[in-house]
Amino acid sequence: MHHKLLPVLTACILFLSSCGYHAVYDRNVSIQHSLWYKDEAAHFEIDIEDTLATYDFFINLRNSTDYRFNNLYLFMTTKFPNGNLTCDTIECVLADNEGKWLGKGWGHLKENEILLNQSMVFPLRGKYEFWIQQAMRADTLKGIANVGLRIVKVTE
Repeated sequence: MHHKLLPVLTACILFLSSCGYHAVYDRNVSIQHSLWYKDEAAHFEIDIEDTLATYDFFINLRNSTDYRFNNLYLFMTTKFPNGNLTCDTIECVLADNEGKWLGKGWGHLKENEILLNQSMVFPLRGKYEFWIQQAMRADTLKGIANVGLRIVKVTE
């Protein structure tokens, strides 16, 4: 019986992995001792060649259940290949109003993949740089273990 299920499982795995998404960038930075200081920024770099493709842009967060807020404000600075800079303030909701964590995971760590921008197009070819800083009122933020970026090329 088990030998008959193997081809079906293999086909399902191949089908799911061939869906229209391909991560072109997926990197997480560890926050040392889960203490994120206000002046520390996680830095990410990616080279973009295809300016016609669309991308889904995610922020990855891993927090402990000891994190005392239900949200996290971030500053994200983007440097474009032509040297122009933009800065955005982003709110990431990590728990509902009753305090139930929204992320996935067992135990005291929860992982969130937060969609920041869907079907986005990079306007220029070249190197993009991103800096992410915590923007909460606390100078030292306890309970954030990792922050990251995931950029997925959407294919049709």
